[in-house]
Amino acid sequence: MSSEARHATRPPAVAGTFYPAPASVLARDLRRLLAHAPATPTAPAKAIIAPHAGYVYSGPVAATAYAPLVTRRETIRRVVLLGPTHRVPVNGLALPAASAFATPLGEVPLDQASCEDILQLAQVVVSDAAHAYEHSLEVQLPFLQSVLADFSLVPLAVGRASAEQVAEVLERLWGGDETLIVISSDLSHYLPYTTACALDQRTAHHILALDVHLDHQQACGATPINGLLLAARRHGLQAQLVDLRNSGDTAGDKARVVGYGAFSFFPESRNEQRNAQHPIH
Repeated sequence: MSSEARHATRPPAVAGTFYPAPASVLARDLRRLLAHAPATPTAPAKAIIAPHAGYVYSGPVAATAYAPLVTRRETIRRVVLLGPTHRVPVNGLALPAASAFATPLGEVPLDQASCEDILQLAQVVVSDAAHAYEHSLEVQLPFLQSVLADFSLVPLAVGRASAEQVAEVLERLWGGDETLIVISSDLSHYLPYTTACALDQRTAHHILALDVHLDHQQACGATPINGLLLAARRHGLQAQLVDLRNSGDTAGDKARVVGYGAFSFFPESRNEQRNAQHPIH
């Protein structure tokens, strides 16, 4: 990466479309979403899966994954954020050349040492194009900025890669309690409500079983999810379903819906409430 590129900031691309552009409005909306998230008792999560649609659609579901992190506001100092590419194809996992990501709530610096470390892996590349207009990572940042204090970011836009390649990157970045892994993914896309509910329920069961064979009809972020599930198996994590709804439950009609799931992953010995799951709608 050039010195000039390392000092660049990736500006928000979907402020004003996926979420409000004015900082005051965005902060207000996030406070409301997080305040209305059910107070599900959980052990400290090592990783979460959260959806990435417009906040009016998926925000209530994403908030259920993020709200419990408030208790670790000062503990989590690094977020490893993976999401699928929607606009620009990429082979492997792409880092940006920029040194920070901006949202209306401020800038989040990249963890440059971690980025340089994983660039030693063959499947990790640098692509500003893959990040420039990608929403799957960006929409997670205001939630993170709302529930955490100071933290650095390792943002990876995931393209064509195997579960093993993703898991190898996660292993390199695993860290301890200071590191949170966030996978950004929606579930089924544009199916009738009842069909989507059935498919998303099956997908949730696969995730809870740490089944690493999800496909992109089940989840647009199947590739990073499969990588996380493989790493979770190796680290003795268990998954908990926090919320499972779709756009027909939140703000859309029920003719063609998009599915949203929130999941948390805990060390096995601390996940005593993993079966206290929300009803599947």
